[in-house]
Amino acid sequence: MQVLLTGGAGFIGRHVLRELNARGHAVRALDSLRADVHGTDAAKSLDGAELHVTDVRDAEAVARALAGVDAVIHLAAKVGLGVDVHDLPDYAGSNDLGTAVLLSAMARAGIKRLTLASSMVVYGEGLAPCPEHGMVRPAPRTESALAAGQFEPPCPICGKPLGHALVDEATPFDPRNTYASSKVAQEFYAANWARLTGGAVAALRYHNVYGPGMPRDTPYAGVAAIFTSALRRGEAPQVFEDGRQRRDFIHVGDVASATVLACESLVDGVKAFNVGSGTPRTVGETAAALAEALKGPRPVVTGRYRLGDVRHITADSSRLRHELGWRPQVGFQEGMSELAQF
Repeated sequence: MQVLLTGGAGFIGRHVLRELNARGHAVRALDSLRADVHGTDAAKSLDGAELHVTDVRDAEAVARALAGVDAVIHLAAKVGLGVDVHDLPDYAGSNDLGTAVLLSAMARAGIKRLTLASSMVVYGEGLAPCPEHGMVRPAPRTESALAAGQFEPPCPICGKPLGHALVDEATPFDPRNTYASSKVAQEFYAANWARLTGGAVAALRYHNVYGPGMPRDTPYAGVAAIFTSALRRGEAPQVFEDGRQRRDFIHVGDVASATVLACESLVDGVKAFNVGSGTPRTVGETAAALAEALKGPRPVVTGRYRLGDVRHITADSSRLRHELGWRPQVGFQEGMSELAQF
């Protein structure tokens, strides 16, 4: 296939490009190369792809990039938490408007296959078991509770502590920060486009992606990259809250293989897929694994917090495994060791 890969020069994009090339696809990449993501000296070419340097909101440029394309993988987005209300216009413009412009151009060009990079953040805290009330949506965490060190979200009915559960794709949306809201919007836009055009959408809800090429020391850096940067400076990783937040860390190579497989496989309908390792880890465990791999100082649990962070979110990725035959190949310890050495 001829594939348009938006965000092709980014962290995940470069790995997806490599996977597309390995599977024999022709790739045209579109990337704005914005300085806050790529730095001021970003390369103006990509090995294995024809690169169009433009913003996905530029309708004319997007139309030119779509010429002769069979399928689109849409990764281009402003990422990160979005902790300030003043972030709203950039997220809405880059993610929501950008996706709308792309979908409109795809409709005009008659392209009907879209693979969308979504995120686990659409679930918020997901659902969790209460001993009395069964599966419930955890109550929002408050500033006063977090400041008092009460990090676990309570049952919204009785206020008691909750257990843990993996989220599947049927879990209702509950976006709790700006980035999450923009990802929900992208999924809705894509579903509307599919109904109107007869197109197919695979929405891949990535969990915590890490691996070689992660952005470091920028607002877009994931927690694993932040810990690695601190350790390379000889500093102890600073772990927020009590370090017991649960996440699903998934290697970028496994994310790339899932993305390309979904692009090749889904030819009709709209379907979401969680992309995770299936093995929850705490943030504290991740910091400790990186400290051990880099032979650096032990992590420091700070008790600090960000109001927009969720406490626990971990994936049930069985749909991707059963329906598309995908399996993650990189284990946690192997992946963390690789990240430390990169």
